[in-house]
Amino acid sequence: MLSLNQISLRRGRKLLFENVSFQAHSRQRMGLIGANGSGKTSLFSMLLGQLEPDGGELYLNPSDEIAHVAQESPSDPGSALNYVMDGDSELREIQAAIAAEETDGDGHGANVHKLYERMETIDGFSAEARAARLLHGLGFLGDSIQNAVSSFSGGWRMRLNLARALMCRSDVLLLDEPTNHLDLPAILWLERWLKRYEGILLVISHDRDFLDGVCTRIAHIEHHGVRLYSGNYSEFEKLRTQQLAQQQALYARQQKEMKHIQSYVDRFRYKASKARQAQSRLKMLERMALIAPAHVDSPFRFHFMEPKKQPQHLLRLKDAAVGYADSDQGPVLSEINLSLVSGDRIGLLGVNGAGKSTLVKALASGSTLLAGERLLSKDTKIGYFAQHQLDLLNPEQSPVDHLRLYAPGERESELRNYLGRFGFSGERIFDPVAPFSGGEKARLALALMIRQQPNLLLLDEPTNHLDLEMRQALSVALIEYSGALVVISHDRHLLRSVCDELLIVHDGIVDRFKLSLDEYPAWLKDQTIREGQVDGAEARSESPNRQSNRKQARQQEARRRQRLKPLLDQIRKIEKQLASNRMELEMLEKSLADETLYTDLARKDELTRMVKQQGSLKSGIDTLEWEWLEASEALEKAE
Repeated sequence: MLSLNQISLRRGRKLLFENVSFQAHSRQRMGLIGANGSGKTSLFSMLLGQLEPDGGELYLNPSDEIAHVAQESPSDPGSALNYVMDGDSELREIQAAIAAEETDGDGHGANVHKLYERMETIDGFSAEARAARLLHGLGFLGDSIQNAVSSFSGGWRMRLNLARALMCRSDVLLLDEPTNHLDLPAILWLERWLKRYEGILLVISHDRDFLDGVCTRIAHIEHHGVRLYSGNYSEFEKLRTQQLAQQQALYARQQKEMKHIQSYVDRFRYKASKARQAQSRLKMLERMALIAPAHVDSPFRFHFMEPKKQPQHLLRLKDAAVGYADSDQGPVLSEINLSLVSGDRIGLLGVNGAGKSTLVKALASGSTLLAGERLLSKDTKIGYFAQHQLDLLNPEQSPVDHLRLYAPGERESELRNYLGRFGFSGERIFDPVAPFSGGEKARLALALMIRQQPNLLLLDEPTNHLDLEMRQALSVALIEYSGALVVISHDRHLLRSVCDELLIVHDGIVDRFKLSLDEYPAWLKDQTIREGQVDGAEARSESPNRQSNRKQARQQEARRRQRLKPLLDQIRKIEKQLASNRMELEMLEKSLADETLYTDLARKDELTRMVKQQGSLKSGIDTLEWEWLEASEALEKAE
């Protein structure tokens, strides 16, 4: 059992907790949430004995084993497999004792017998297989587990640290942002593993789907206290919504937030055909309208500025191959035919290393284009966000210095207001960005990208380093965004919220993913089973046929897209006209809300004209919606 009784904790002069009390027991999986800087990681440090509480009592059974993920990047010359097995300290102690007995004695004494019995008790003889399963689950393929730790990149070394923590037969497991260096398949595997964990799990995460899939309790850190909620993150949101609704000062703001997102639900409803992904997004929008009140006190509130121009055709890759010129492995992806048009909202799926980022770089600048054409409309303005852009921030300059590059003529008060929506307030906007956290740098990079008013967004893992409230604000802003977007993310909530179409990057190709995001785990499992049934020799003998089949499939898909293009163009044209008519109607109805329009006799003719225009617009919208439904049904039949 883990028990905190009236705990108070400070870091320097800053008070983090005061009079905090709660307990956790075996098989409980608790998610720690709260704003950046609220004390989540400090709480872990206290549990690990690295910080002493300033008051109260902390109880942990002295015999309990606590496991956590080391934050230092290892550089061990030994193999990845051995490094992970070192996580089971008792196993290593017994193995060392057995080796000593067999070296110093005859290897048949009573001590050796007892040691082998202990080895059997802790299931030590299968430890190597257990470690290999952990590594394979976290994405290490084949014999790579025998490679030296020092041969892996930083992100993969952090996966090794995670595997080592999971290898420990712990009573308490502390995980601080365990999904940060994982792709979606590895996250799904980790969820399944943690559900079987029998000890006490405390996890800090900003991935709401991960918290939903793993946690049985939520600990919300706020106002120097910790409040516990039963259930997962979604249940926490519902309960918090109810609590905030009881506070009258927030009630009006809640209603406004609900109405705000509900307007996007209603607008998208007419665009959501029977396609699985469209229906999935509609359900997500409906859910977001319900949970909006739980985030009314968020410090982040921003929207994408309206692009100055909205061309219909934005960007096209034609017969493209992408990769890296200095690599002897050939193209990462080939035979790519991808057209991005106004209104596209595309999510890219695929395991790490499949080529998603390589594809986005080809779209963003053509830097990874090895063959084919990249055709860019003259009015296309790209907003590109990737993790390396955080390193492009000038460490000596402040947020306001960076922003002035994109808004040189704006007053300081306007710059303050803009940065304030991204959580930068007070004198913080004048501080150099060098000591900023990863989350702060990511927020600043997003703010700078948005200020450029792009009409095509290319986002490569935009939620890394962002906390839950900022992720929620980004999801809402992307829902409202009127341009096109392509997004890579392992945040399933974000993908469901903003994407109408999914593409899968695998086996050197880019293909349309015809299932919904919720069906992706089953698809991955099916792929794994298929690949596992074919051994190396058989795979080599079938390779030419498989390549031929994939080529035929791509050709068929290209012919299918060509056949469906007139219908798709018709639907997009109707959607564009619908959006224009709805915007015009919304502006007109705001004008009709003016009370003087009805009391001023001199404006009688103006009122009559506006009412007629309102009726005409509503009639036109009804007609366009019917045309859209008919065109969508024709498209479904053609598919």
